[in-house]
Amino acid sequence: QCAAWIPEAGAVLDLLEKCPEHPEKGGFPVVVFEGLDATGKTTVTQSVKDTLNGVLLRSPPTCISQWRTIFDDEPAPIKRAFYAAGNYILASEIAKASTQAPVIIDRYWHSTAAYTIATEINGKVQDLPPVHDEVYQWPEDLLKPDLVL
Repeated sequence: QCAAWIPEAGAVLDLLEKCPEHPEKGGFPVVVFEGLDATGKTTVTQSVKDTLNGVLLRSPPTCISQWRTIFDDEPAPIKRAFYAAGNYILASEIAKASTQAPVIIDRYWHSTAAYTIATEINGKVQDLPPVHDEVYQWPEDLLKPDLVL
């Protein structure tokens, strides 16, 4: 429905529909680097990619990153949907790349989950969801990395 006022949403959904439902990881390791903005993730991921002769992927994936500023200006639920869709599109790219080389990822599901939690609690630590809340659980249908740093 939001494609009526955000035409780019239709393009994101089209890409998402082309992704396999349960992509399987190839034989090479998949390593995710998470962290706050401007903490050196780009530098570290590039260095690790070069050292391992791997593939570097970023979240959101390149195929939708040109629309990031559009969705960042939208209300939180639409913004979260964009990044969630990006995780599934990225999972498809990870599955394919991990059949050829080690895959290094600059952010993934963890950043989306952290943003979701942060926007829902309005900055109050005492409002965090309880420890076993489903928001902390890895989505069953999303490709899992081998290591997260």
